[in-house]
Amino acid sequence: MNIRRSLGLATFSIVSWLVSTTIASAGPFFFSTGNVNGQFASATRPDSAAFEIETGDDFIISTSATAITRATFTGLLVGADTTVTNLILEMYRVFPLDSDVGRTSGPPTFSTPEVPTRVNSPSDVALDSRDLSDLSFTTNVLNPSFSVNNSLQPGGIHPFPNQTTGGDGPLTGQEVEFTVNINTPFVLQPDHYFFVPQVQLANGEFLWLSSVRPIVAPGTPFAPDLQAWARDAMLQPDWLRIGTDIVGGNPAPTFNMQFTLDGEEVAVPEPATLALFGLGLSLVLRRRLAGNRGKRL
Repeated sequence: MNIRRSLGLATFSIVSWLVSTTIASAGPFFFSTGNVNGQFASATRPDSAAFEIETGDDFIISTSATAITRATFTGLLVGADTTVTNLILEMYRVFPLDSDVGRTSGPPTFSTPEVPTRVNSPSDVALDSRDLSDLSFTTNVLNPSFSVNNSLQPGGIHPFPNQTTGGDGPLTGQEVEFTVNINTPFVLQPDHYFFVPQVQLANGEFLWLSSVRPIVAPGTPFAPDLQAWARDAMLQPDWLRIGTDIVGGNPAPTFNMQFTLDGEEVAVPEPATLALFGLGLSLVLRRRLAGNRGKRL
């Protein structure tokens, strides 16, 4: 057998064993905001469209590192051709993580010239993302004609002091559930996150549908449950609260968005354990290499 091939097979076998013995499932993970409530729909689409729009809603990983392997979310599809041409999933942490705090006013509001506050917003930049090269999805039409009371449509996001528009009004379209398998899972440490799905249609718009707030059964209540935020390419890196900042009112409504996440909690060894495995791997490879050299002699 060729020495390089032999070493390659040995390395593959050892690494496979290393992964299987050091990272193991610690139990299932499931999160849901509950059912669609028909109150609101918010545009969210990737930068491959005319301009990027992001809508995010939050969840918590509370106990151990978790591999997110599947997501579902329900949206309103509006337009002449609702064929899905692009889909992206993003994970953000909560401000001030992954953010330039120096460009804000600092505590207590952390405002900027564009927005009244960044407190409890998603961070400036995504922690991680997956595109169609790492995703597979199916769609299911739940209702061919579904209406919402209010919406945030492309062009409806404006910087401070004109951020409060009342929303873009009622909207009707197809109610469609997306089920997305994440072939390269998001592995998230215990923390507070925002989930951002983005969908592009051939000739139309995808708008993410709202769920109840506070979360009730069959959803997964948690605290603190932050309201949904949105931004577009012109507002980046800042975000606006959909209810408090954009819709407004006294009192202003607040929204969750409808989604679920599935996965597995994973048990990851301590760094010292991984170091010992690495040392063992290097010794095995050295011995195998020395043996093969001896055979050539």
